[in-house]
Amino acid sequence: MHGPTLPGWLMVALCAMTGLSCLLRMRACSGEERRAAGGETLMGFGMASMALPSAALSPPEWSWAVYAAVFGGAALHGLAAVRRGGHHLHHVVGSLAMVYMAVSMAAPDAGAHAGHTAGGAGGTPVLTGALLLYFTVYVLHTGARLAPGGTPAPAVAGAGVPPGGVPAPRRPGPGRPAWAARPELALACRLSMALATLAMLVAL
Repeated sequence: MHGPTLPGWLMVALCAMTGLSCLLRMRACSGEERRAAGGETLMGFGMASMALPSAALSPPEWSWAVYAAVFGGAALHGLAAVRRGGHHLHHVVGSLAMVYMAVSMAAPDAGAHAGHTAGGAGGTPVLTGALLLYFTVYVLHTGARLAPGGTPAPAVAGAGVPPGGVPAPRRPGPGRPAWAARPELALACRLSMALATLAMLVAL
């Protein structure tokens, strides 16, 4: 979006690798898991594109409207899928955060700050602060789940959950790689994108 070139490229690499991981998971899964991975693929590659340093590539003014439209569509799709699983609600918040940043960057006074370090390119402080708080809590909570000895990663919608509340381990189906059956992979992808969103909000 803007800021030092090296951190910008690191952000692009993180988001692109996350998008690629989600794409591979989407190809290896089916049903609800496939739909969730597809949404995360769009989010990962979209964030990688938004994070491109302005020193390397100056986006045209209309590109922010495109980002807002794409992520706005993703948010509407996520709202329609919320009833199928709680993780869709997080996708909605993430997509709306991207819409908010795209609209902020498209504001008339945002262009004057392009190429500088974090210095208030746009946005509403209260809304930015609320999003920073949400994603900070999400990162800490998700990181604790992934830490050794943490709470087991939740199963996706449709997976069996015994009375104790601990997700039953999933077994790879016919022709499905074993790594695609690990719920930790999806959780790690969401953690990476939440960290990237935090960094982008700080730079806003």
